[in-house]
Amino acid sequence: QLQLVESGGGLVQPGGSLRLSCAASKFTLDYYNIGWFRQAPGKEREGVSCISRSDGNTYYADSVKGRFTISRDNAKNLVYLQMNSLKPEDTAIYYCAADSLFKNSGGDCILYEYDYWGQGTQVTVSS
Repeated sequence: QLQLVESGGGLVQPGGSLRLSCAASKFTLDYYNIGWFRQAPGKEREGVSCISRSDGNTYYADSVKGRFTISRDNAKNLVYLQMNSLKPEDTAIYYCAADSLFKNSGGDCILYEYDYWGQGTQVTVSS
């Protein structure tokens, strides 16, 4: 069972930055497709970004393009979501997710079926 843990959330002012981390113990994340999702109160969960396993392709929702960057640090077994120029509408609980090994391939990784989810980390952007 893959266990994911997000960290790095917090309260920031508009225009500020945060870097979220997704960590896993024992399992090596570079074998997995990793997605970042967020959910605001009363709203549907939405895909924010993802990075594929096989070719390293990345995806960004239109709302975060140019502001967010997803990356892997394989030496530390971490996946990051660097969030810059944060806006109040970015306020949400952010989750990282991984699919099952070799379950998905090709296409946009944001459309993959993800099986393992972290507990979420709160990001609040407010002045």
